[in-house]
Amino acid sequence: MRSDLVFGALSHVSNRYQLCQLASKATRKLHKPNTRLQDTTNEVLGRFQTTNPGSLPLTVPAPAPLIERRRAA
Repeated sequence: MRSDLVFGALSHVSNRYQLCQLASKATRKLHKPNTRLQDTTNEVLGRFQTTNPGSLPLTVPAPAPLIERRRAA
């Protein structure tokens, strides 16, 4: 049941509002096309039971280096 997942995740996050914000961000990042959104949300809450989501840094991919091209004059 999802309520069990929420209460388990609250062991690491004391604020319910913060838990909702973190869960929605993680669900958007981890959701795969052609899968149910509910399953992705349950997976995120299951991960939050074992780790502290507030302490994990958000990883932002580094931009690709720009390659300069010379044009013929």
